[in-house]
Amino acid sequence: MEITTFENDKLVMYIEATSFPNGVGNAHEKLHGIVPFSVQRGYYGISWMEQGKTRYLAAAGELHEAEAEKYALEKFTIKKGSYICEAVHDFMKHIPAIGECFQRMLTDPRIDPQGYCLEIYEGDDVRCLVKLKD
Repeated sequence: MEITTFENDKLVMYIEATSFPNGVGNAHEKLHGIVPFSVQRGYYGISWMEQGKTRYLAAAGELHEAEAEKYALEKFTIKKGSYICEAVHDFMKHIPAIGECFQRMLTDPRIDPQGYCLEIYEGDDVRCLVKLKD
């Protein structure tokens, strides 16, 4: 695992999955059906536990201010700071590897207990990240 640092907060717009893990694919499909594709946008998955259930957001970066409002989507802020990071290559052939990666990272004593799991999609690869304590 490596450490990646974001110097600034990143505002994203999202569709929340109706369930986890079964609703994740549908949330991403719905997002892609609403928001025009752009390589500059950035695509994300954001998840955390809340009241014993996993919440999952399929997200895309805004290319310009008020884009979320244009598409009637909610916003989430990916916080600046340090994250532990591990890549899963060719993730569509190795979907379970994403969960396995997060299970390993969540045992790290340095993680922020108020943080979240972050997926950054980059072509056929996904970077899995978990925020560290400040």
